[in-house]
Amino acid sequence: MFTRRQALMGAAAAAMLAAMPTLASAAGETEIAALPREKVTLVAPPFVHAHDQVAKGGPKVVEFVLPIEEKAVVIDDEGTTLQGMTFNGSIPGPMMVVHEGDYVELTLVNPETNSMPHNIDFHAATGALGGGALTLIMPGEQVKLRFKATRTGTFVYHCAPEGAMIPWHVVSGMSGTIMVLPREGLKNDRGEPVSYDKVFYIGENDFYVPKDENGSFKSYESAGDSYADTVEVMRGLIPSHVVFNGAKGALTGDNAMKAKVGDTVLIVHSQANRDTRPHLIGGHGDYVWEEGKFANPPAKDLETWFIRGGSAGAALYTFLQPGIYAYVNHNLIEAVELGATAHFVVEGEWSDDLMKQVEAPGPIPTN
Repeated sequence: MFTRRQALMGAAAAAMLAAMPTLASAAGETEIAALPREKVTLVAPPFVHAHDQVAKGGPKVVEFVLPIEEKAVVIDDEGTTLQGMTFNGSIPGPMMVVHEGDYVELTLVNPETNSMPHNIDFHAATGALGGGALTLIMPGEQVKLRFKATRTGTFVYHCAPEGAMIPWHVVSGMSGTIMVLPREGLKNDRGEPVSYDKVFYIGENDFYVPKDENGSFKSYESAGDSYADTVEVMRGLIPSHVVFNGAKGALTGDNAMKAKVGDTVLIVHSQANRDTRPHLIGGHGDYVWEEGKFANPPAKDLETWFIRGGSAGAALYTFLQPGIYAYVNHNLIEAVELGATAHFVVEGEWSDDLMKQVEAPGPIPTN
């Protein structure tokens, strides 16, 4: 089995794995075994599992179980089907929340019904390709990885098997986010505590669906069947779709995110592959950790912020007016034409002081 993994991982990654001890020191294991444990049930984005914003007590071991599911996913209102690869059945994968100093203990499960090897690379982790060298599993296998959350912020995780399989798995849906909160909670640019009433996780994905000779999107029986055509489109660097949470319109209409006037909302936005420019039309980023790292002071009052490919950022905003707010990638071609648009529906009382139509539309005066 190791020979098969070595072929899949490449010589460098396999050599790294072979050189590593399989068990931590006995002393370290004893200390970790004495820590309290918490089992967390993950939820599908844009929602996030219940968590404390300020840590209670000392570090603990936080346990997550993350199954991998290969499945067909409809990604637009025309019925275009992506042969998706998912963490926990959703695109993006669920957001995990821990505190600095906690240990993340993840059980990654690759059911025998899948056809591909998979692993996980945590940008929040230190060592072994972010865990990728220790978590490569075949269909019918599972693996348990533990790492210490030593840096605060929002971080991407994604599948990273080897070679062209890495971008293919990522653009097929295999990415998500982990948020490592400071133990004392978030702080503004002056070092003062800030908190949120709600948190929403928006994962942006670029998809590369091949077309047939008539210009129609093609469909395939399995992910493996789509590989050659998808990689060819992928290498052209022009996505067929740029969407939030797995599909065009996934966060609009009945699925729009809900809030009330006065709610302070934390918006976590990730893009595992391409740069993006989130913008809340009619609102702002009161505090924005554009690079996603809470050890750095947030920027204030941003109209649009920048999320680098392979990273996640966070923006905090208190809604002041009711209505429908469009949240977009402000490459407006990608927002309008390719699908990168979400909605917040906010209830409450309107403030004429903040905005008022002084005069209704009417004919232009002739004199």
